[in-house]
Amino acid sequence: MKSKITGGQTELAFVTKVLKKYDVKYYRCLDTGFIQTEEPYWLEEAYSSAITKLDIGMLSRNEVVRDKTLKILSRHFDANKRFLDYAGGYGIFTRLMRDKGYDYYHSDIYCQNIFAEYFDLANCPQQDNFELVTAFEVLEHLVNPMEEIRKMLMLSDSLLFTTELQPEEMLNNLSDWWYIVPETGQHIALYTEKSLHFIAKELGFNCYSDGVNTHLFTKKKLSENPFEEQKPPYLLKVMKRKVARYDRNQMMPRESLLTKDFHDIKRKLNS
Repeated sequence: MKSKITGGQTELAFVTKVLKKYDVKYYRCLDTGFIQTEEPYWLEEAYSSAITKLDIGMLSRNEVVRDKTLKILSRHFDANKRFLDYAGGYGIFTRLMRDKGYDYYHSDIYCQNIFAEYFDLANCPQQDNFELVTAFEVLEHLVNPMEEIRKMLMLSDSLLFTTELQPEEMLNNLSDWWYIVPETGQHIALYTEKSLHFIAKELGFNCYSDGVNTHLFTKKKLSENPFEEQKPPYLLKVMKRKVARYDRNQMMPRESLLTKDFHDIKRKLNS
């Protein structure tokens, strides 16, 4: 099987059961480490619901990516221009960003826009040349990554996106990686940082990454990695420490039930 990133050779990485019924082969690109499934014949079944039962982290994830996006916009982009959230699900992120004052629009051909109705791409007076396109938890779903990423980049010179990179410590037993979620069958493309740099270079973009799950393709040549935290002034650090101590003394935060709920639902799906 040829790599859908480079067109080069692949090797069989592992086989796992998808949707509890199909023994699916996963192939690794020899040049970049990118992993793809065999041709995903099960996708119509996998997308009987666009949002799966295991995607219970949707709300907290949207809060996290909102905060990351706000930092990057303030440092590297024109906040007064238009923005698009690509494959934006229920429209949660678009609503959160509009609530913060950004002229954000939503697109998703598979999922109903509930929270940002009237702010779909079709409602936007100009449907290209966005200052930035965001695509959160999208790339792992792409059947033909190069073709589909190229379409996104026709809408803007910058694409901010999330997808979990393959963890180095699990490369020899990647079939056990939680991010594959074979119970739902929708994650069919698994990236390495090397594969993202290859895609960006091939399409004529610069690539920046936090090395974990958040990445930026852009025509801009940035003077710094946008994911590296800027060191705050000394007095600000002192104030933050004092506030943090005060908060700890007032109330200890409760542990999130997100991980527990994820595994409980996973057990139910497998039972």
